[in-house]
Amino acid sequence: MSKLNDDLAYEILSMVEEIPAGRVATYGQIAKLIGREKNSRLVARVLSHVGNYGEFPCYRVVNHMGRLAPGWAEQEWLLKGEGVTLKENGCVDLKKYLWEC
Repeated sequence: MSKLNDDLAYEILSMVEEIPAGRVATYGQIAKLIGREKNSRLVARVLSHVGNYGEFPCYRVVNHMGRLAPGWAEQEWLLKGEGVTLKENGCVDLKKYLWEC
């Protein structure tokens, strides 16, 4: 990735690092926190390549409805390990677990 992209990735990942255990944030929430309110998909794309940057608690990031990342079975297990339970529909209850930042 280019230097600009790396800088943006680390800006996103620094916000992800701030999410406390037992809480979740949304892609849109992270985008807003870094001043890119309309770039939630960019946040998701960066998180899908997190292996290029190191270890970050990306499993704490869900979509605006609390839905987990598709195809990532470990995400549920990691969240449950921090006490985050899922609703019957398989989504995180954002009223209960959303990070108030």
